[in-house]
Amino acid sequence: MVQSSVLGFPRMGVLRDLKKANEAYWADKISQEALLEEGKRLRLAHWKIQKDAGVDIIPSNDFAHYDHVLDHIQFFNAVPERYTKQKLSPLDEYFAMGRGHQKGGVDVPALEMVKWFDSNYHYVKPTLQDNQTFSLAENPKPVREFLEAKEAGIITRPVLVGPVSFLALGKADRGSSVNPISLLDKLVPVYVELLKALKAAGAETVQIDEPTLVFDLAPEVKAAFKPAYEAFAAAGDAIPSLVVATYFGDIVHNFDVLPAFSAAKGIHVDLVRNPEQLEPVIKQLGPSQILSAGVVDGRNIWKNDFAKSLDLLQTAIKALGEDRVIVATSSSLLHTPHTLASEKKLPTDVYEWFSFASEKVKEVAILAKAVTNPEAVRAELDANAAAIKARAESTRTNDPKVKERQAAVTPEQHNRKSGFDTRYAQQKKHLSLPLFPTTTIGSFPQTSEIRVQRNKFTKGEISAEEYDNFIKKEIDLAVSIQDELDLDVYVHGEPERNDMVQYFGERLNGYVFTTHAWVQSYGSRCVRPPIIVGDISRPAPMTVKESKYAASISKKPMKGMLTGPVTCLRWSFPRVDVHQSVQCQQLALALRDEVVDLEANGIYVIQVDEPALREGLPLRKGSERDAYLEWAVNSFKLATAGVEDSTQIHSHFCYSEFQDFFHAIAALDADVLSIENSKSDAKLLKVFIDEAYPRHIGPGVYDIHSPRVPAEEEFKQRIEEMLEFLRPEQLWINPDCGLKTRKWDEVKGALTHMVNAAKYFREKYANKA
Repeated sequence: MVQSSVLGFPRMGVLRDLKKANEAYWADKISQEALLEEGKRLRLAHWKIQKDAGVDIIPSNDFAHYDHVLDHIQFFNAVPERYTKQKLSPLDEYFAMGRGHQKGGVDVPALEMVKWFDSNYHYVKPTLQDNQTFSLAENPKPVREFLEAKEAGIITRPVLVGPVSFLALGKADRGSSVNPISLLDKLVPVYVELLKALKAAGAETVQIDEPTLVFDLAPEVKAAFKPAYEAFAAAGDAIPSLVVATYFGDIVHNFDVLPAFSAAKGIHVDLVRNPEQLEPVIKQLGPSQILSAGVVDGRNIWKNDFAKSLDLLQTAIKALGEDRVIVATSSSLLHTPHTLASEKKLPTDVYEWFSFASEKVKEVAILAKAVTNPEAVRAELDANAAAIKARAESTRTNDPKVKERQAAVTPEQHNRKSGFDTRYAQQKKHLSLPLFPTTTIGSFPQTSEIRVQRNKFTKGEISAEEYDNFIKKEIDLAVSIQDELDLDVYVHGEPERNDMVQYFGERLNGYVFTTHAWVQSYGSRCVRPPIIVGDISRPAPMTVKESKYAASISKKPMKGMLTGPVTCLRWSFPRVDVHQSVQCQQLALALRDEVVDLEANGIYVIQVDEPALREGLPLRKGSERDAYLEWAVNSFKLATAGVEDSTQIHSHFCYSEFQDFFHAIAALDADVLSIENSKSDAKLLKVFIDEAYPRHIGPGVYDIHSPRVPAEEEFKQRIEEMLEFLRPEQLWINPDCGLKTRKWDEVKGALTHMVNAAKYFREKYANKA
């Protein structure tokens, strides 16, 4: 019989319940016991959703209060000593690693957080020591949660990040030089111990995620799979059966690793991202191994095309038989919203095109039935076919005027009028910038009052005039605080903006929006991605009114803030019927109009953020990556090249390891780059020396994801480190990212220290001159 399987379920709950509970705990509004009880309630609710949908194989240990990789760091006792020595409770130690801790005499920063493969989810990076040891925590979380589900009458399949991926995704701690993969011999016995504990608890099968198999692997990483999985095989019946899961790409290039999994019960592959790998993978399976076929998209919100999925599944069944095929989600559903049922305002026709996590688990169950007995689910199959046909024929998707404009784009439209040296000479004179200019990345705190007023305006409880007056007062406040802080380039603070992509999507044709479709980005931070359903255009200016007002009351240059075309694309749910390069160019043309309008209204510093540029990079080197970088860079340049030389173009990048695509960063031709750097030990900056980068850079000097306020000396130390890699005239001083998630007292304290540190170096280098 064909079974159905889900690789993971969203954690936050239908109303972002986990976010609210975590933040209440951090604010000392609820107890630790209350928070843990809320986590238990959510886990039970999510298991029941899947059971009621008819899913055969339900995951456990996919829930996390902050991050699933951080969970592994803790239950493998791989916590750096700077946290363990604080003697915090296990829960507070856990959150200290995720978000830092500055309370009760304890002052520790968070661990580094980076993007999970090419998604917008952030994981906490395992940070390992030269003398690293591992041991299994008492009553480890995967066992606790398996028993929790078992007690509720639900037998689950626990999910673990595999040992090779856990180490390969880690790094050596500051002051250590260990190659994480060299720690495999120390880590694998702890995995075996955990697997034995799960077997003793009653687990029959465990899902071992090894997503690094989609990468081009270093030889030592590739070689690590054999000893790790031989150790599991040697444990025999003392541990559960294993299903090794990969996702977000194909594994054909790593087929030489598959013999390491010969004792595993089965292999999971992502057939949404790479359906072409199906037949090659089938040929590589052992004589009794199962194939977990990931045909239901774990990364997007479009309704599954049952006909296409059934074609793939029938191919697998014909080769392997019904008992060796599992119908599955392509990856964890962590990357999708909780349920479509919460959406009451979507147009009826569009509503029928979508499927969120709670609906996707039903799709998995329906496909498992349909593949052997289609008549048992004939009504569901017919309704699905009708929805797929309606979307393909909808007039929402096509705008001839947009296509005409795209066809008329010329190569010259991608280039600024002059080179950087000529531009910067004009910008320096025009903007009166000092050495070590200070600025922020764009947003200031989104206070509860701002959220309340926005909600009232959305509900029609206050007029547009009342709301505009409120926004002006918030801009007044942001400008006055920047006056007080003595920053050099101001921002208006973005009080009118709900999200850096949603805000723009709401002002563009071609998008639709949800009210409750929240997706976890990191920790308690959730985003509500807009959905691209058709050709994109800008019907009217989107940011000019607020930026123009802010500039009129500012003593210093005011920076206009836009989200770049690649990020608008990547942080939306994109269309699947049109190539992403087409959608990105449409966004670029809309943003080009906005950039030109900002300049025409007195905004001569314009930041076009592209934090998702690295995220969108195909995971493997080759022609696909080259093609992506070409259209992504051209989209940014098309959006920004329409201004005069005296207007300064900034761009911002976060969580980006630039080494493998630095040529593309340089090709953007932005006058100033700001980058996440505070938790990277300045290691990212070496590439700017090696490549003789000619333009200006603002490496982040502190981590805005933590409530911690660094001391002034800490800022000075950071700047001193940066000056080992960058010329003084090249360096801007700014935080890592926008400050919308912080409180005003945290912002003022940190920026005061930042500005003072910048002034110290300004005086120091002025004296040298």
